[in-house]
Amino acid sequence: MTIRRFSSRTHRLDNSFLLEHLKGARSYKRIAGYFTSSLFEVANELIEAIPEVKIVCNVDIHPDDLKVAQLRESKMIGRWNEQDIETEALLNRDRYRRLDSFLAKHGQVIRVAPDSICGFLHGKAGVIECADGRKLGFMGSMNETSSGWQRHYEILWEDDSPEGVAWIEEEFEYLWNAARQLPDAVIREVKRRGYRREIVFDEIDDDEDLAPAALIESPLYRQGFSLQPWQQGFVSECVRHYHNHGIVRLLIADEVGLGKTLSMGTAALSLCLLSDKENKKRKPVIIFAPATLCEQWQTEMIDKLGIPCARWQTQKKAWLDPDGRIISPVGQSFIAKCPLRIGIVSTGLMMQESLEKDYLLGLRFGLTILDEAHKARSRQGFGKDAGSHNKLLAFMRDIAARSDHVLLGTATPIQTRLEDLWDLMGILHQGVGNFVLGHDLAKWHRPKEVLPILSGEQLVKEPSFAWELLRSPLPMVNSTNELHSRKLFQSIREDLELINEKEWDIKNALTDLSEESRDYLEDELERDISGASFFQRENPFIRHIVLRKRVTLEDVNLLPRIGVDVHPDRNLAREEHKFNSLFEGKALRTSEDFRQAYAEARNFGKALAQSGKGSGFMKNLMEQRICSSIAAGLNTAKMLLDGRTVQEESDDQNIELKAESPDEIAVLERMIARLELIEEDPKLQAVLHFLEKEQWLKHGVIIFSQYYDTAKWIADSLADRYPNQIVGLYAGASRSRLYQTGESINIEREKLKRMVAEHQLEIMIATDAACEGLNLQTLGTLINIDLPWNPTRLEQRIGRIKRFGQVREKVDMLNLVNEQTVDEKVYEKLSERMQDRYNLFGSLPDTIKDEWIEDIETMGEKMDEYINEQKKANGFDLRYTSTIEPSQKNWRDCSDVLSRRDFSELMTAGWGEPKG
Repeated sequence: MTIRRFSSRTHRLDNSFLLEHLKGARSYKRIAGYFTSSLFEVANELIEAIPEVKIVCNVDIHPDDLKVAQLRESKMIGRWNEQDIETEALLNRDRYRRLDSFLAKHGQVIRVAPDSICGFLHGKAGVIECADGRKLGFMGSMNETSSGWQRHYEILWEDDSPEGVAWIEEEFEYLWNAARQLPDAVIREVKRRGYRREIVFDEIDDDEDLAPAALIESPLYRQGFSLQPWQQGFVSECVRHYHNHGIVRLLIADEVGLGKTLSMGTAALSLCLLSDKENKKRKPVIIFAPATLCEQWQTEMIDKLGIPCARWQTQKKAWLDPDGRIISPVGQSFIAKCPLRIGIVSTGLMMQESLEKDYLLGLRFGLTILDEAHKARSRQGFGKDAGSHNKLLAFMRDIAARSDHVLLGTATPIQTRLEDLWDLMGILHQGVGNFVLGHDLAKWHRPKEVLPILSGEQLVKEPSFAWELLRSPLPMVNSTNELHSRKLFQSIREDLELINEKEWDIKNALTDLSEESRDYLEDELERDISGASFFQRENPFIRHIVLRKRVTLEDVNLLPRIGVDVHPDRNLAREEHKFNSLFEGKALRTSEDFRQAYAEARNFGKALAQSGKGSGFMKNLMEQRICSSIAAGLNTAKMLLDGRTVQEESDDQNIELKAESPDEIAVLERMIARLELIEEDPKLQAVLHFLEKEQWLKHGVIIFSQYYDTAKWIADSLADRYPNQIVGLYAGASRSRLYQTGESINIEREKLKRMVAEHQLEIMIATDAACEGLNLQTLGTLINIDLPWNPTRLEQRIGRIKRFGQVREKVDMLNLVNEQTVDEKVYEKLSERMQDRYNLFGSLPDTIKDEWIEDIETMGEKMDEYINEQKKANGFDLRYTSTIEPSQKNWRDCSDVLSRRDFSELMTAGWGEPKG
């Protein structure tokens, strides 16, 4: 029983100690330090032959993140991928293959220990049970790497005493039992890197491999996350349509919060790659979205998919890059000359007469995407314009006629009537998409004739009528996953010698079909699957509208079932007396000065109306600003009083507001005078109450506002209140900031997101412009400092924390509205429909309509009518359940990678640029 000491200065530690004792060893237990790909690099062959191997490693992950398997995986991969993947995989390919082989043979023999248990594993030690049964303990400074054993200056002590060995084994067992298994995704990444190779388009045989080859090393995947199965399923559906028809015409109507932006963005990438692979002429790709979502689209595309997009700035008449910099000449005509492959344009610009619309209509598009597509619709009512197309619908029909592929996105495809679907299907049907609803006289164009069939109220039993419905458009064989329907479609196409043709408008009579096909058809008319008849399962709407529900994803455990407690609620208050001093029902108590200032804000809208400027959004602008915060109201009023112009894009229009008339100026002066008498905004008092008295701060909080003025004010205020606390402001256009100890600095959004993920930041304030793609599951509470008149925006906000990795079974959400304001009335109607079932927002209208605000008493009835119509419209479950399940081909295993250089060249080619 001796202690032997070794130094790398005098000994080759790998030869003189490690290799000597591992030959024929029975077991090897090791506290190895940080987990790297070079584990076992020195003694791989010897360790592979040892029957029992156990290694515990360090991983820089917060203990809360280790509790959730999916988050544990993403965190580890994210840490790993902070290195240069391309160089690392090339130079260490053999190392990754050896590690993969070892893990495949030995299974889960590596565990990772959280920092909360042991801090960083600087203590390195191990026990080797030698071939003769003798146990040998050792301690030293080296990691289990070639550098640790061969190149660094290291020291090592060998101890074969029973007490020395027992002491090391006790330390090892403690760490081993406290650690977690090495995540499966990390093991798969080891294998992927071992066989990684960079490829070009021609080397990709399967079209479904295009997207993973381009995205496997995108920011999303580098950070350890991935597209969800239903998002991958939508891309597969696009590829299927491409093969069936040569073009893609789809409406994605997934419920709010299921990631339609990423689904459509990835589909756009796939279609670009397909076009380039087939060496087709490169055409513009354009995304139309409400003004409030344009920056979100741009941010999500670059931050998640690594796709740079240009955004058209309506006021500046120029294209902006993701950092808000102008990257094109200025002028209306340059909207037709986007400097990048994908351009994003506000739908508000398309809802008014503009030269930009004319320039766009002079182009041919490879792909057009319309987000919030339900805004393109027929006019309602009974006037002379009833039933006519609004300007956006008319424009989109024209653009679709000039586009190869068209993707429409909406969480609310039906606004008031089931017939609204025909407006959207009509867009898909334009131009080369004229097969979508069949020939002009096909019944599918006429809602009154087919709605009873789609709803199941009318059963089609007569084969001749069924053939009339089926032959135009005649489905392709693989347009469905249902085996009996596929057999029917194949039989019909074989009869008509169309098995490999894309023909869809069939003039043949039923008698032209074989007896076998007619028998198949009669069988299908009799077949009922889960209560759905043949034409409920097989019709143009089912084929061209993809709809997945949150509750379905929760049922199959693809989404977490996380409850939401909605505040203010007296029954949930810890300190009822303080609560009552702040709130009257669901609204904040306000002072007489605020109520008078709010009255003046309404008067400002009336003054605008007298000047002919007070329509819709413009009329309510000052009301919404003052309802957001006193700071936002003051800033806006002072700007107008100084003679400056307030510019803002709503979803439907672009406005430029200037105070010009004496009445407008007088109202602003009175409003400012009242606001300046208010010592403290009651919204700040409420925020502080919930952070401190209701103890929300210990869970971490995200505070949302639709206005930057409000977000900046609340960030400044909380930074002053908590000088030692780190406070983050997450905003668009390079306006993000980080606060601590009375100082603040500009900071990149990605850094803020990383700080939240690493539990370094517990107070985050964000604008809606930055909402999409923000994963904040480390925070457990949310405060809406203002109420957007857009229920889906509330669902998007809560979706930032209600996601995988959230350790709370129920999160808290506080909605702040001031008493005796229009916000209070709107929220009262909304809250009646929120209850505990927060996913109900997937069925609420996307926007509270102006006419509903005018008649606030009937607003609840309007919402209920809408919800009931939505319930009738969701007949897509049978068809699209398969598209939510994990694919057999896991994108994470994709080792053939499209080089970032080729990918960049593809996505940065401007409109009209020839192929390289």
